[in-house]
Amino acid sequence: MEKLNPIEAANQFIEKYFPNCQGALLAGSVVRGEATETSDLDIVIFDKRLASSYRESMFDFGWAIEIFVHNLSSYKYFIDMDCKTARPSMPRMISEGNIIKDEGILQSIKKEAEDILERGPEIWSEDVIRTKRYFLTDALDDFLGSMNRAEEIFIANTIADLVHEFVLRTNRRWIGSSKWIIRALNQYDKKFTEEFVEAFNAYYLTGEKDKVVQLVDKVLEPYGGRLFEGFSLGK
Repeated sequence: MEKLNPIEAANQFIEKYFPNCQGALLAGSVVRGEATETSDLDIVIFDKRLASSYRESMFDFGWAIEIFVHNLSSYKYFIDMDCKTARPSMPRMISEGNIIKDEGILQSIKKEAEDILERGPEIWSEDVIRTKRYFLTDALDDFLGSMNRAEEIFIANTIADLVHEFVLRTNRRWIGSSKWIIRALNQYDKKFTEEFVEAFNAYYLTGEKDKVVQLVDKVLEPYGGRLFEGFSLGK
């Protein structure tokens, strides 16, 4: 089947499969103008008759389509889970989503999501920051001490994830995973993101570790630097 315009495809999808729903949103990369050849349609559906939420993937109207189906309260559980992990997938989809259908419920739901995104995740306590400093120091020590290229690659991956988390959470910003690591960092500070990418790219291309080490030290320095001696957990 020929691929329809995403808005038209979403409209026809709702008419075909969820004609009695109370609300539907088209979200994801096609809404943000970031669609690629492999992008799918992310559609969030609200139907008060459902007993529980579910997620499903399918092909129709020329698109890969992923649906997130909720009743009028079940979506709140997923928002709460996202807030705990500081990865706001559900609030972001609801906030950015283009309205496909609305029987008067979406304004308040979108406002709820927008307020959550604006507020940011919970502030890290001093104890959490101290613990995160330790684990970042530990990973850096492994990285510096390793003589095994295969192991180093995956230690570097861990450091990248920990650095992005540390920078964003200490500044009360949402974090990401996969491609959203870079997107979340860019939303916070484009200059730092360039340094972050340059440091890890230099390591992956040449095996040179200095820029990664300098980056970690720069991130940790305002919070007391590397931490090993004296750290205790659960004592």
